[in-house]
Amino acid sequence: MSEVVVYSSRRCGFCVRAKKLLDEQDIPFREIDISDDPEARLALIQRSGGQRTVPQIFIGSEHVGGFMELLALQRSGDLEPLLESQGIEF
Repeated sequence: MSEVVVYSSRRCGFCVRAKKLLDEQDIPFREIDISDDPEARLALIQRSGGQRTVPQIFIGSEHVGGFMELLALQRSGDLEPLLESQGIEF
């Protein structure tokens, strides 16, 4: 089953904001904290096509990007259709 995944790290303000936005929209997500996990950091870099910053957000197979991209999707009304197209229930 598809899911929303948020790669994050401690002391990351944009990570906090991204998770808050998802919580406020009642969108379930799985957080992967890469702060002290080199393997998770490497997985993020590989999965995101080289991105090293957090948050990096994936909705199903779609790489959304960071908080600003997530916010833009929400404001434009495109977040819900993307979730639905990926088979994510919320």
